Amino acid sequence: MGTSQAIALGGYGAVFWLWLAALVGMITKYSEIVLAIKYRERDDKGDWVGGPMYYISKGLGKNWKWLAVLFAVFATLASFGIGNMSQVNSITGSVIGAVTAFTAISAQTELILKWVLGIGLAVLIAVILLGGIKRIGSVTEMLIPFMSIFYILFTLIVVIVNIGSLGDAFVKIFSTAFTPQAMFGASTGIVLKQTIIWGLRRSAFSNEAGLGSAAIAHAAADTKGPVQQGLYGIFEVFADTIVICTLTAMTIIVSGIDIGFGTKPGSELITAALATVFGEKFAALFVAVALMLFAFSTVLGWSLYGTRCVQYLFGSKGVRAFQVIFIVVVVVGCVSPLSFVWDVADTFNGLMAIPNFIGLFALSGVVAAETKKYFGDKSNLQ
Repeated sequence: MGTSQAIALGGYGAVFWLWLAALVGMITKYSEIVLAIKYRERDDKGDWVGGPMYYISKGLGKNWKWLAVLFAVFATLASFGIGNMSQVNSITGSVIGAVTAFTAISAQTELILKWVLGIGLAVLIAVILLGGIKRIGSVTEMLIPFMSIFYILFTLIVVIVNIGSLGDAFVKIFSTAFTPQAMFGASTGIVLKQTIIWGLRRSAFSNEAGLGSAAIAHAAADTKGPVQQGLYGIFEVFADTIVICTLTAMTIIVSGIDIGFGTKPGSELITAALATVFGEKFAALFVAVALMLFAFSTVLGWSLYGTRCVQYLFGSKGVRAFQVIFIVVVVVGCVSPLSFVWDVADTFNGLMAIPNFIGLFALSGVVAAETKKYFGDKSNLQ
């Protein structure tokens, strides 16, 4: 859905900037993970904890602890945006889209459906977070690889069916990357600044490179060393953005659907693109199921990120209060307007990236040293 918004609000050229950001993001995410592993520590339960707040405070010293605290605060707030409201809002939008593909519903019925979905998702997440029941989350994580394969397959089919338009799609992307008005004209209001911003925004949303959030999860990994784990980060950015986002963009562009530039879409663009080959009902159902799995897994992941940040700030005593608020925000995200939800997510994404980038820049020498040490050992290359 992030790719859909990049195209609709930034034009075709936003895809170019999304790619560019992903290439930089591979280096950024690699650095984050290397530092997260190097400076991680055990908590009072014996679990590995780490992330920007730890590598900033331990790597830069006590005088920089304020920056680590700042990151933890911003990341906690971001967990309610990118990790909660935007995800459950996507689920709600896709489910409503699936329902309307089969039957027309009134505005009142749509609102009731949003509340029902919001309360249902909140209860489900509460069962996992507060009840300690991990089975639902584990099943979701098991299903995601299969859903990803199906998503790649279906988007590839749409691209192959419209293979004659593929070359034109690349022309549109590259010809409008620096001069968007050359194609759209002034009437859409799309200017170069918007093209760049929306490409960068949605790249960060898809792979989280630069935000520092993924480093929190990687810090808990059972790994031999920082560089070995950091290499997984490079692959993650490649898979999320270069592969998945590119396929989404190409599917939307070559399908020839009306994009409606200047308006912020939900899941309707990729649904409409898939519908050109698979039919409206199947496309709506598939997108709804896929988004539910992807988004629900993301919500669970960000609940962990937020928990770790709260734990860093207040200790274990603050975790339960955070989890309760996190569950309540699920309902808010489901019933709130789409534009409000994404504005909140983008704002906190930017805020948490600032202290993280300062830490990455200051500790770049450490990353270089760890990398040189790893690749300098010939036994690691055998």
